Amino acid sequence: MTRRTGLRAAGVCGLAAASGLGLAMWLLIHHDADPAASSPPSGHVQSPLPPGPTPKDPSPPVPGQPNLPRRPGASDPPLPEIPGTGVLRQGDSGHGVYELQVRLQQLPDIYAGGAIDGRYDAEVRAAVTRFQKRYGVRGDESGVYGAETRFALMLRTK
Repeated sequence: MTRRTGLRAAGVCGLAAASGLGLAMWLLIHHDADPAASSPPSGHVQSPLPPGPTPKDPSPPVPGQPNLPRRPGASDPPLPEIPGTGVLRQGDSGHGVYELQVRLQQLPDIYAGGAIDGRYDAEVRAAVTRFQKRYGVRGDESGVYGAETRFALMLRTK
């Protein structure tokens, strides 16, 4: 009897976990991204929020410039670049070049036996050029690993 009860409890727990996972997936997929556009439940009156004080700008004041409120998107400083997503060219070095070399070696006759040392030398440039020509990559300078070449290489490698 004890074993049956344990199995029954395990089955109920498993069913509950699967149901919760299914509900979570449904909410993620079918969740309305704009809650203001959705209609409130029937019988529910939605009251607008009273106007409140304007939130303060959390950014520190810039010396020599008036501390005016900033509009979102108005001359925001550029976001820092994510490592490995910039343009790479001959003379560059680092982890992004290392990743490029690893990916190039995965393709036959592109960078076979090439060094994986994180340095973008003439051999890497030639391999990138071969890759661009073989797969018809356009939009980046020949031998330069830019956005178009990165996209094409990532589609073909792991």
